[in-house]
Amino acid sequence: MLWKCDVCGFIHDGDQAPEKCPKCGAPKEKFKQLSDEQKELVLKSRRTNDLHMKLFSLLEKIESISTEGKDLNLDPGCVAIFGQAKDFAAVTRQKIKAELETHMHKGKWG
Repeated sequence: MLWKCDVCGFIHDGDQAPEKCPKCGAPKEKFKQLSDEQKELVLKSRRTNDLHMKLFSLLEKIESISTEGKDLNLDPGCVAIFGQAKDFAAVTRQKIKAELETHMHKGKWG
C-alpha cells in the first residue's frame, strides 16, 4: 500500500501509514491511502524518474568523453563529432532537469 502525507506530499510504502511523517513530522492522521489508480501512477512515475536519472548519468559521461576527445584535437572531423556529442548531451541533460521539475510540480515524483 502507498500512503501520501497531505501536508508535504511524502509517499510512504507500507501496510499502514507511519506514526509521523519522516519528512515534515505530521501525525499519522494526515496520511491518506492512495487508490489503486494513484498507486499505479506513482509506480510508473518512479520507474520513469529512475530512467531519467540513469540517462542523465550516461549523458554526463558523454560530456566528459567528448571534452577529452575535443582536447586531443586530432583533426577537424573528430573535434566536430565530439563537439556535437557534447552539445547534445548538455542540452538533453537540461531537458531532463526540466522534465523532472515538471514531474515534481505535478506530484509525479513518488
